[in-house]
Amino acid sequence: MSALKTFNSLPRLIQILLLLIPGVNWITEVIVRVSAALHGKAGKQIVVLILAIIPVTGVLLGWADLFSCLFRKKLILT
Repeated sequence: MSALKTFNSLPRLIQILLLLIPGVNWITEVIVRVSAALHGKAGKQIVVLILAIIPVTGVLLGWADLFSCLFRKKLILT
């Protein structure tokens, strides 16, 4: 089972908490993006993964994913 499917199967409150804490959201972002790149949709996921690996853009992408998770119930570009 991929980390993206596992993340999507978590309760919404847990997802939001994981994306709310700055250090944890960066680690979660990188793990989910690596899993998504390995399990298909590799083109855009590799670009987003490169952006997520850089700590500053990774944290900003994590915050954007927080709002995406709140409103659309899925991560950006997944």
